[in-house]
Amino acid sequence: MRDERGWTYQDVVDIVAKPTRRSADRRKAWKWEHWGVEPDAESQVALAEAIGVPIREVHRLGWPGWLPDGGPVRTGFPWTKAGTLQSLDDTLEHAMPDRRGFMKLGGQALTVLAGQWLTRDPEPVTAALTGGRIDSQLVADLEDGLPRLRRMEAAFGGPWARHLLDAELDTVTGILKGASYTDRVGRRLLRLSAELARLAGWSSFDAGLHTAAQRYWTSGLRAAHSAGDHALGANIIKSISLQCYDHGLFADALRLAAAAVEGAGAVTPRTLGMLLLRQARAAAACGDRAECDRLLAAAETQMGRASTGDDDPAWTGYFDTAEFYAQAAACHADLGRPRLARDNYATALTLMPVAKRRDLATYTIQHARTHTALGDADHAVHLLETAIPIITAAPSQRNADRAAAARAELPLATKDPKVQRLDQLLATLAA
Repeated sequence: MRDERGWTYQDVVDIVAKPTRRSADRRKAWKWEHWGVEPDAESQVALAEAIGVPIREVHRLGWPGWLPDGGPVRTGFPWTKAGTLQSLDDTLEHAMPDRRGFMKLGGQALTVLAGQWLTRDPEPVTAALTGGRIDSQLVADLEDGLPRLRRMEAAFGGPWARHLLDAELDTVTGILKGASYTDRVGRRLLRLSAELARLAGWSSFDAGLHTAAQRYWTSGLRAAHSAGDHALGANIIKSISLQCYDHGLFADALRLAAAAVEGAGAVTPRTLGMLLLRQARAAAACGDRAECDRLLAAAETQMGRASTGDDDPAWTGYFDTAEFYAQAAACHADLGRPRLARDNYATALTLMPVAKRRDLATYTIQHARTHTALGDADHAVHLLETAIPIITAAPSQRNADRAAAARAELPLATKDPKVQRLDQLLATLAA
């Protein structure tokens, strides 16, 4: 962390000393770094504020887990094929070792990135002049692996899938850098790398590795741009919007979601409905009831127009009727409409395939929270107990955090046998 910022030991203790009125003895920082001495709570808070780490992450990750490492998330690459390959290389170097549980890029930097994506025109794809010739069949073989990777990521959760996705992305990036191919094949390879980066970003996000997610998504956005795939770029922006939502950056989430809808281009009704729902969720989080209701109605209209004969992108496969009801439920919950949220979650859970274990856990937990809000704590406990084995089968840090948050909302005494049993289950989940 010091090396990234060019700080001396004295710089560190000066930063800590100013708000805490402690002594500025450089030996303290040396001991933190070399002797394993842990700074006191006030010193950690002062240092976290100086480097832009949320205080909640200091408490959640502990010392020294909350300290940034792995270098900054670089976003200044050109919006060209060469810039895309540089961005992918940077991601492949830093994303897997990066274990940060917070976002390094703030909302403003992300909205600037989205604005650049909206306004830059993609250049023609030119191939390297060395290396073997890549034909359409080889690209098709690589593309054939995507459905399997999507199923694995959805079924087993992010921590397991991200290693496979990173390896696949490395392979495709290597081909883009070293092989020769036509413009058409090059765009397919870039589109494939963008989707692999999107999936790797999502799996990192699900595992609570938010900086790694940002690395994958920002490079994937460039790859989608270079491929000329506006819809895929919009889907990546949509994912970044959700990450901002999860971190309480609601205004940024709304700006990003709106940019996704604006930049998607001509898309199928199902795709547009999915993007509109993300915008609706951000509007709900901002407390804009009228805008949220308008967007929900627009999304429902698009879903009504969707047909099995539409040429939907493969990555929209998860977005079915169950997902629509679940996302609508989340909107109602954020707007303080627990009855509507409860009913929509119940419908979503009835329709959801059992194979979507992570989503089943997510919406079972959120369903439980609506029952708590409506005064039915006993049923909320039952739902949380149902969700915990599903999280165990499909590990997800986001779902583990949701379950803990839902438990904290229960208005029941700690000595209540139901609560004690639930706490035991949550303890095994944390372990």
